[in-house]
Amino acid sequence: MRQMRGESLVSKIAAMQDEARFQEEAWEGSFEDYLQIVRERPKVTRTAFQRIYDMIASHGQSEYLDNKKKLTRYHFFLDEAAGGRDAIFGLDVPLMKLVNVFKSAAQGYGTERRVLLLHGPVGSSKSTIARLLKRGIEAYSRTAEGALYTFSWHLERPGEDGTLTEEILPCPMHEDPLHLIPSEWRAKFIEELTPRGADFEIPMTGELCPACRFVFRDLMKQFDGSFERVVERVRVRRLILSEQDRVGIGTFQPKDEKNQDSTELTGDINYRKIAEYGSDSDPRAFNFDGELNIANRGIVEFVEILKLDVAFLYDLLGATQEHKIKPKKFPQTDIDEVILGHTNEPEYKKLQSNEFMEALRDRTIKIDIPYITKLSEEVKIYEKDFNSRTIRQKHIAPHTLEMAAMWAVLTRLEEPQRQGLTLLQKLKLYNGMTLPNFNEDNVKELRKEAVREGLDGISPRYVQDKISNALVSEKGEGCINPFMVLSELESGLKNHSLISSEDQKKRYRELLGVVREEYENIVKNEVQRAINADQDAIERLCGNYIDSIKAYTQKERLRNKYTGQYEEPDERFMRSIEEKIDIPESRKDDFRREIMNYIGALAIEGRTFDYRTNERLHKALELKLFEDQKDSIKLRHMVSSVIDPKTQDKIDVVKNRLIDNCGYCEVCASDVMSFVASIFARGDAK
Repeated sequence: MRQMRGESLVSKIAAMQDEARFQEEAWEGSFEDYLQIVRERPKVTRTAFQRIYDMIASHGQSEYLDNKKKLTRYHFFLDEAAGGRDAIFGLDVPLMKLVNVFKSAAQGYGTERRVLLLHGPVGSSKSTIARLLKRGIEAYSRTAEGALYTFSWHLERPGEDGTLTEEILPCPMHEDPLHLIPSEWRAKFIEELTPRGADFEIPMTGELCPACRFVFRDLMKQFDGSFERVVERVRVRRLILSEQDRVGIGTFQPKDEKNQDSTELTGDINYRKIAEYGSDSDPRAFNFDGELNIANRGIVEFVEILKLDVAFLYDLLGATQEHKIKPKKFPQTDIDEVILGHTNEPEYKKLQSNEFMEALRDRTIKIDIPYITKLSEEVKIYEKDFNSRTIRQKHIAPHTLEMAAMWAVLTRLEEPQRQGLTLLQKLKLYNGMTLPNFNEDNVKELRKEAVREGLDGISPRYVQDKISNALVSEKGEGCINPFMVLSELESGLKNHSLISSEDQKKRYRELLGVVREEYENIVKNEVQRAINADQDAIERLCGNYIDSIKAYTQKERLRNKYTGQYEEPDERFMRSIEEKIDIPESRKDDFRREIMNYIGALAIEGRTFDYRTNERLHKALELKLFEDQKDSIKLRHMVSSVIDPKTQDKIDVVKNRLIDNCGYCEVCASDVMSFVASIFARGDAK
């Protein structure tokens, strides 16, 4: 019974296998078969840069305008294949620069001979970008569009008993099989192989690695120079790139200087095989397994590249400019790979000040990866990790992640040079909000004048850690709110390992005060809207106001519906609404005429007036209704433990609106009502 049950489970697992796909990935054929594939699909011979650019482009892209600037969003960096696990937000401009480098390199304009250096502060997504590229090219190699091929030698060796046994020697650097064609024949053959008018030119660079060259020459001697008989010993196979298997994807992480060894990049002698082959210069006694060797045809990532020993950096010079490496006791060997490094600012400053590293600086393309400076994009980072799917034990109150993100972005912005503009207003402008006397050109100017914006400030990692602390704390009764997270952010500043300046800590605390004040305004407006949710009441208020200003502008009197008497328009009533949006006494006539002219223009077009289409009037009506109704539900008295049943019913109605319409739970709805009540209790009624 136990065995049957086990077989059943195994069969269920086996049923998930895509056998057709496995057969495609395990394809193997002759050299002739491969040449036919090249004739039909010449793109299988693409260089590493060409393949990575095509991989990014295959995921699609979309264009949008940001302050009159046309930007491209490459969908690859949204990581949709993995459910957005490593999605990158708010960095479309740096990513455009990176993709443009790949595009230029794919077309052979020179950038393929450079080290790509991602530079930026800690936690700015440099490693994530590298991880996405590695994972992406691995997945692309499994598709029909991203297919690439390599080869193995199938040799016959005499055994101890005199019988021939087959020995399989895979190319240690998984080269393109076209390297088997001698360079002096290659150009003419490729010209014949490529159809006229083809939109892709087969690359003709690269020679056999030392190990394959040794086998090739040995077989040419054995078969009296017959190339045809030599390639009969070749079996071409599909190449699947894999970081786990160290095929086409390499990662190099620096160690302390005493343990660094350049053979980790270019391979080392296999001392066990020296006795078998008799010489340490025999390529069969050498392991071509350095990171630059195994990353051939793909990509190699250098973690904290500028912490490498100088000897390693010299290896990079040839690897980038000439696309060659120098294994120990062997000639220069061709490689075809993307070299991607990333570093923080202190290390990059050391490189700039080191006059002996001019050659490396000259071969480096630096791409700044700053922190996000757009609030809505920063919020997405935290929503990805802290949401109802991942956090089930506690409820996250509305605006909690937004306030944490707001503080993080504020720490990264430079103080605006324009007089009268606050840092918070600058944040809102960057986030797409409109402000009086500011247009898209002004926002572009603000960005241009800020030289280091996004290169300093608080890392998303710090914010994520503090949100986590708030989630596991005993406070909150099953719900965390912005004040709990802001408190964690503030308390953590004392021991922040990257902030040594007391002035900087003081500035960050002041910005927390700015965020708290903004949160107060947000929740007051939210409670106000919940109280004002009675659309009939606001429409009646609007109707009374329109009737009053119509009579006022046309110098007429209004009929009192209760007494039947004609009376002058109620000036106090009209001013009580207009004052809510700071319309001065001297401008009241202009405002009233503006409203009436707007109503008249709509009537000519056959349309009826809706107060919601006039933002200022809508806001004024909401504030007026709130002022009238907050006293009717005795909001101030919520801070008291004694509330009469009738008032409690009204409070419950407002609370339920917050829960139904704004995402609050029972706990945080009560908390926010009490908080707003405390504001009014201390007399802040505006």
